[in-house]
Amino acid sequence: MFNIHTKTIQMPDGKTITLETGKLARQADGAVLLRCGKAMLLATVVGAPEAREGVDFLPLSVDYQEKFASAGKIPGSFQRREGKLSDAEVLISRLIDRALRPIFPEDYHAEIQVIVTLISADPEVQPDSLAALAAASAIAVSDLPFNGPISEVRVAKINGEYVINPYTSQLANASIDLIVAGTADNIIMVEGEADECSEIEMIEAIRLAHEAIKIQIAAVSELAEAVGNTQKREYNHETHDEELRERMNKELYDKVYAVCKEGNANKQIRKEKFKAILDEFLASLTEEERAEKSGFVKVYYGDIQYFASRNMVLDDRIRLDGRKLDEIRPITCEVDFLPSAHGSALFTRGETQSLTTTTMGTKLDEMLVDQAMVSGYNRFMLHYNFPSFSTGEVKPNRGPGRREIGHGNLAQRALKKILPPDAENPYTIRVVSDILESNGSSSMATVCAGCLSLMDAGVPIKAPVSGIAMGLITDTNTGKWAVLSDILGDEDHLGDMDFKVTGSEKGITACQMDIKIGGLSFEILEQALDQAKQGRIHILGKMKEALETPRPDLKPHAPRAFTIIIEKEFIGAVIGPGGKIVQEIQRESGTTVTIEEKEGKGHVSIFAKDGDGMEKAKKRILGIVSMPEVGEEYDAKVKSIQPFGAFVEFLPGKEGLLHISEITWERLPSMDGVLEIGEEIKVKLIEIDQKTGKFRLSRKVLLPRPPRPEKQENKN
Repeated sequence: MFNIHTKTIQMPDGKTITLETGKLARQADGAVLLRCGKAMLLATVVGAPEAREGVDFLPLSVDYQEKFASAGKIPGSFQRREGKLSDAEVLISRLIDRALRPIFPEDYHAEIQVIVTLISADPEVQPDSLAALAAASAIAVSDLPFNGPISEVRVAKINGEYVINPYTSQLANASIDLIVAGTADNIIMVEGEADECSEIEMIEAIRLAHEAIKIQIAAVSELAEAVGNTQKREYNHETHDEELRERMNKELYDKVYAVCKEGNANKQIRKEKFKAILDEFLASLTEEERAEKSGFVKVYYGDIQYFASRNMVLDDRIRLDGRKLDEIRPITCEVDFLPSAHGSALFTRGETQSLTTTTMGTKLDEMLVDQAMVSGYNRFMLHYNFPSFSTGEVKPNRGPGRREIGHGNLAQRALKKILPPDAENPYTIRVVSDILESNGSSSMATVCAGCLSLMDAGVPIKAPVSGIAMGLITDTNTGKWAVLSDILGDEDHLGDMDFKVTGSEKGITACQMDIKIGGLSFEILEQALDQAKQGRIHILGKMKEALETPRPDLKPHAPRAFTIIIEKEFIGAVIGPGGKIVQEIQRESGTTVTIEEKEGKGHVSIFAKDGDGMEKAKKRILGIVSMPEVGEEYDAKVKSIQPFGAFVEFLPGKEGLLHISEITWERLPSMDGVLEIGEEIKVKLIEIDQKTGKFRLSRKVLLPRPPRPEKQENKN
């Protein structure tokens, strides 16, 4: 009944990955079940028989989803079922998509749908490092045309050693965490984060990842051969008018090249000049030719712009806006731009602009994370918004798409590496970047503006970070290539690479690289990283002109926070029966107090709108958890009066006896009229009974001692 084919991949570190096809999802064009430990991923691919009319691109859709049942969980949503993809699932979908898309033939335009589903979870196996391998395997055993196979692995540097696809428990100690995709010959995609690593460390990690990728690709090829489905489907999705193409190249190429070489920094002016050339050509056509060939004209004119722009860079070593290859656009930075925000910054680089805010919140503002593989809370959020007006377009205003989620995640990775540790930062932090203008590298503008807004808010970051987007132009026929710093939107569209690098003066904190050609050599990668470092340092210098270090204090209107770490046994005392004590503290001080247990200690976080409220809450809590010390002075309140003295509360919940003999230096005949209940007095702890634990207090030792009466001389 089943025609099953299996291939086992034995990785050098002992991990085993198994690929199986022929048993599940047999009506898909290709389906592979991947196993690693207890983790199981089902990848399927289906391609439409024909391309839709008028489509001149590859309509590829990739969806990755985690079934909650795979981890023995029920979704926490009201519907109690999987809904739209979570941000985490979208990010993994993007990892797969970005690895696969460059490898399909450029002239293939039929719709393709790739679905990867986590059907069994292993807490120690990270599915994001296996998803693209599963997807590429499904395509390899199908009849879809594909210039692969490709594969993808995670490489992490843990305790000084590089590890391929490390276990989840190992990642907590990783100083580098990268996802790398590639063919047998080249790297095609990189994404990850690092603790300010060097460029040399980054390249070394990618090299090791590529060696592991080669092993997996060999196994995928062997699986495809075993299946025997080597005959790929025939297609013809493009028709051309070669006579028109030749005519347009002859008449228009030099004109387009001349506009490119003008070096105009305003993209709108360039756009209008390019349009004028096209309009002039269209006007030269007959009405019948325009009706029949306008579609071809649009495609061929785009090709002319593509090759003219690229050739100008390779031959003349200048760019569309007149810059040198490694030149950064003009930068302006402003902080404290929004007076009511806790922190804000306006970062403008060329025609790209980000207005970013930082908001400080309490523990109650943490984001709940409910995923199949991960549950918990997130205290640092970064959201990226890209309205249509930023590019002068008219589009419906919808929720964030995959692009917005991906750009925001990259900026969040870059900035989270420089945040203070949780023990030193009791706040929940939300950074929001609104892109007001865009012409290249808005995600890197978000990193720069986000860093400045954090410093403006008074967050004690470890070091400022900046970001830069690098581009690449190559010509395989001549062997020429050029790496471009701080690319424009046009250079992103016309180029072969989009390589974003963020970091401090010390090293790299995050990166994201996409290659539109077959791959990237290590020679070009080294040049790109070195050039990116120079650009990063330059941008940091401009940022420091606006604000060099974090502000010493929060804005006056920002909430104040303070964390007290207490012994575990005091947690109940602070909370009180039914929460009575903590509620009383909040009511009397006007603060918000949260208590949680971490690593055997109690973490009491206080959030206040003003300093007075903070001091009241701190004093009350410290009083509850403080251990009385002999010789210390305390502010006390009389709780009850007895014939032999008074019982006073000198610390919250702690009372001691103030004996009648310890109230004043004079001998008191009785307690009548000496003290009143509720009266506040100052006392000193003079003894703790070792057997009973009772406290003995004195008030008189804090009062001036009266002089002793002089003895009268005996005159007799």
